[in-house]
Amino acid sequence: MSNDPHSADILVIGSGAAGLTAALNLADRFRVTVLAKGGLAEGSTAWAQGGIAAVLEEGDTFESHIEDTMVAGAGLNDRATVEFVVEGAPAAIRRLEELGVPFNMDGNTLHLTREGGHSHRRIVHVNDATGWAVQEALLNAARAHRNITLVPDMVVIDLATSRHETRYSGAGQVWGVYALNRATGRVELFTARATVLATGGAGRTYQFSTAPRGATGDGIAMAWRAGARVSNMEFMQFHPTCLFNLDVKNFLITEAVRGEGGHLLIPDTGYRFMPDFDPRLELAPRDVVARAIDHEIKRLGLDYVHLDISHRGPDFVKEHFPTIHAKLLTLGIDMTVNPIPVVPAQHYTCGGVVIDRDGRTDLPGLYAAGEVTQSGLHGANRLASNSLLECFVFGEAAARHIDANWDEFRPVPAIRPWDESRVTDSDEEVIIKQNWTEIRRFMWNYVGIVRTTKRLERAAHRIKLLTEEVEDYYGHFRVTPDLIELRNLLQSADLIVRSALHRKESRGLHYTLDYPDLLPQALDTVLVP
Repeated sequence: MSNDPHSADILVIGSGAAGLTAALNLADRFRVTVLAKGGLAEGSTAWAQGGIAAVLEEGDTFESHIEDTMVAGAGLNDRATVEFVVEGAPAAIRRLEELGVPFNMDGNTLHLTREGGHSHRRIVHVNDATGWAVQEALLNAARAHRNITLVPDMVVIDLATSRHETRYSGAGQVWGVYALNRATGRVELFTARATVLATGGAGRTYQFSTAPRGATGDGIAMAWRAGARVSNMEFMQFHPTCLFNLDVKNFLITEAVRGEGGHLLIPDTGYRFMPDFDPRLELAPRDVVARAIDHEIKRLGLDYVHLDISHRGPDFVKEHFPTIHAKLLTLGIDMTVNPIPVVPAQHYTCGGVVIDRDGRTDLPGLYAAGEVTQSGLHGANRLASNSLLECFVFGEAAARHIDANWDEFRPVPAIRPWDESRVTDSDEEVIIKQNWTEIRRFMWNYVGIVRTTKRLERAAHRIKLLTEEVEDYYGHFRVTPDLIELRNLLQSADLIVRSALHRKESRGLHYTLDYPDLLPQALDTVLVP
């Protein structure tokens, strides 16, 4: 058995909750290589402040969690998938406890908090930094496992498929990936009998986003180019409360601040506006709250609104939100006495690569888990704290299916190395920066919280022009991390706009002034390459 990470049994792309869960569940029997685009803890998992939803409270039921998920998802969820994930939640929490995640406790039981859209307290958490604790526990376990090789700073370019076999085949089988090594600038081939995509979402297609810098839709774009279906990309969740600060990009103010009694106010007057929009006030689902804030900002020409929890008293605030309190103090905001300036920001990609309940994509040998997928769990809007949960349940489901069907995975044939004989080094890096900025701005303005057909058509027109530019550039110059990301961002933007133009109704996160009503039947938007 060779220990070369370039030829493993199983290749995992992404080192967050979904990827590491899959790796840990496979490593007792197989050699696993995990590739990360940057540092091993730079993905979305580490940023998740809220927690993980599970039915653990006396009087709560699976049925209730399923119902809350379906209501938030505006009826577009696949009920069987929702049942599968919700029923797998308590066991997922137990395994995380065994890995040493130090969840907050109330005596001998887990401390549960409540978030918007949930009818019970069911969010287990580690203060307001759950994701970081989970990421650390998973990474420590992966580092300690002799069969897992973690390879940071590998920017994956494309899937290696049967088209790349030395003896060309059109079978669509996935045999691994081509990835750019940041340190050497060379492209390397990583092969495996099975590949798990766990690359996260496409949040960075937007100007304001709570997603980490690397969330450029890489896995969605790569799977699409290789021939996999992509679904429901029009459903981009905007988190209602991202800190408005010109120096600090994408600092999220967790939902739990509203869950524990925070009020949304108009800055100058202190007027509390949520009663004008929804009887659930600040605890209405995220799409409702984000649209309300967007409405007030546009109506009054504001830069932001205020989120105020100072009425709960300093001890309460510091105890419940130590991370946020400390961070805001460094910016001159004391949330125990002052309101926090907030704006909505892109937060979660509800659509993605189509998978079944075993985590299988349309392409043989390719599995996917987490935010890169459209599993049927979230429907038209993700319920708070169901996202980390999806990572654990599907990371494990993919691992289980690979393990059970291992005899059907053929050995990897000879794959052609990356060919860069016809390209040169770029002399025009400024083009990439310009295009990146342009995409994020028009996506924010034209394909944001409130849409119209005219705005979407304008976005589509710009995407067409940019695609020609980027393809020409990609064909002539050596790949760089920025060029790879730009290509994937543009592909993701194209899929989002195409899906949004296809949906002739307003449902969940997709809200268009041209079709404000709900159609009688809830149908997924499925794009076929």
